[in-house]
Amino acid sequence: MIGDLDFEVIGRSLPYLLRGLQYTVQLTVVAALGGTFFGTLLAMARLSSFRPVSLTAAGYVNLMRSVPLLLVIFWFYFLAPVIVQSVMGWERPPQIGAERSAYITFIMFEAAYFCEIMRAGIQSISKGQVGAAFALGLNYWQAMKLVILPQAFRNMLPVLLTQTIVLFQDVSLVSLLNVTDFVGASVKIAQRDSRVVEMYAFVAVVYFILCYSLSTLVKQLQRRIAIIH
Repeated sequence: MIGDLDFEVIGRSLPYLLRGLQYTVQLTVVAALGGTFFGTLLAMARLSSFRPVSLTAAGYVNLMRSVPLLLVIFWFYFLAPVIVQSVMGWERPPQIGAERSAYITFIMFEAAYFCEIMRAGIQSISKGQVGAAFALGLNYWQAMKLVILPQAFRNMLPVLLTQTIVLFQDVSLVSLLNVTDFVGASVKIAQRDSRVVEMYAFVAVVYFILCYSLSTLVKQLQRRIAIIH
């Protein structure tokens, strides 16, 4: 069987695979940035002294963290258009599309995980600094923007990057919506050329090299931050 393997299919299909990898990286970056932004807002909401706001944010975070990502992708892709149609009273459900659904779903899902990371970062800042910010005449939002959040981001940066690596791996699930990400492109080539072993082996090697390299860089960054502290 080993003698029947044809790894030249990788070279022939490389431009198509690179386009798929580009989409995977693009979705990862957008979802990470969007997840960090909305996750930070959720973290601030969870720490709010106004109980309805904190309970709503906690409910959203716990829901997202308790449901498999695959189900969230399918729910949004199949149910969201039906819900919008029902609420708006339209004759037909809106066409959200697989790629747009992937972007929205990953941002919504990752926001819950980045929320908990940022909440831990905010809580890691001593209350003395918060009191000092208020003593200087800063209000709550100014203290968050100028004092608390910059330090929280710095403290949690290695964890945020680690979660982004996990996100990069999870993006492969969008191939189930027939989106041509890196895995989706590999699946289509494997089915077209009947080269499943070669393509899946190539995908595994690429993911291993990228994720291992990024994890090593994150560990080095973590050590540098630890030395500074």
